[in-house]
Amino acid sequence: MSSKRVSIKDIAKEAGVSTALVSYVINGNEKEKRVGKEIAAKIREIAKKLNYQPNQVAKSLRSGSTKTIGLVIADISNPFFANIARVVEDEARRKGYTVIIGSCDEKAEKAWDLINVLINRQVDGFIIVASEHSEEQIAHLRERNIPFVLLDRHFPELNTDFVATDNFTASFDACKHLIDNGYRKIGLIAYRLDMQHMKERITGYQEAMKENQIALNPQWLVEVEFENLQQEVAYAIDDFLKMEDKPEALIFATYGLAINGLRYINELQLKVPDDFAVVSFGQAEIFELYYCPITYMLQPLEDLGTKAVEVLLAKVKNKETPLTQVLMKARLIEQKSSEMKK
Repeated sequence: MSSKRVSIKDIAKEAGVSTALVSYVINGNEKEKRVGKEIAAKIREIAKKLNYQPNQVAKSLRSGSTKTIGLVIADISNPFFANIARVVEDEARRKGYTVIIGSCDEKAEKAWDLINVLINRQVDGFIIVASEHSEEQIAHLRERNIPFVLLDRHFPELNTDFVATDNFTASFDACKHLIDNGYRKIGLIAYRLDMQHMKERITGYQEAMKENQIALNPQWLVEVEFENLQQEVAYAIDDFLKMEDKPEALIFATYGLAINGLRYINELQLKVPDDFAVVSFGQAEIFELYYCPITYMLQPLEDLGTKAVEVLLAKVKNKETPLTQVLMKARLIEQKSSEMKK
């Protein structure tokens, strides 16, 4: 069987019409050019029979659009980002766009490589879950007037389009929930990151303690490195257990921190919520399957992903569109891990 690509010329030859006429029909211009319905139907039938595939490169050159979006996410192994990637992909497809996805593993240099590859692929715009120290990349896109929207994370010093969770309020609500259930010694394990979303999760926790007149022991707040996650979370829990004034409840600032924390708590044969009550950010099936279902802050990933696509495509169509900056509320899903203190 020949592997030769079928062209408009091949269709025209079999239909007995001009290549221009075939082009009008294939590109949906037959009404404008007053092509007869029977001829148009015949051309489409032949194109289908010959398995004609439009030359997307040529089509992109004509339209100035590749109908593709670059999605750069922080960590594809995290269920939150994997699920939000699916939402973005599904929503983009509904709008007639294809999504090219890359994961940067929380590394700015890898994100930069991905962005450059996608620029060379001539994507129409970007949705980016930014990593730490990637401000220059974002500024570069802005300088080049390439449409983009930041998703889940943003940089306050850069006035850009973004769609994110209201992390301060979410963290405040998580801590307040534990306080309302009788816990006053509450620890927080977060990442040591110079990123706004993590800073807000820390300050939300601190403000909830302050508003409820709880003296915050500085040792109850532990920030760990992403690169050495499992070991540092274990060290943090060991340190908590050595304290005379040890926490009786823990908030994990991300899903990854929670999974590593719960794994180590199990290794120590401690019980949730008897030894530590637990609330986590993020959502995953494992929280429901744990012997003591985990209370978590449900981030509105469907709304976040859908809105990010909407904002980006508005920007693609009109680069002068005013800035859109959206914060969405997380919702507490209360389960047994944070039940009322006995």
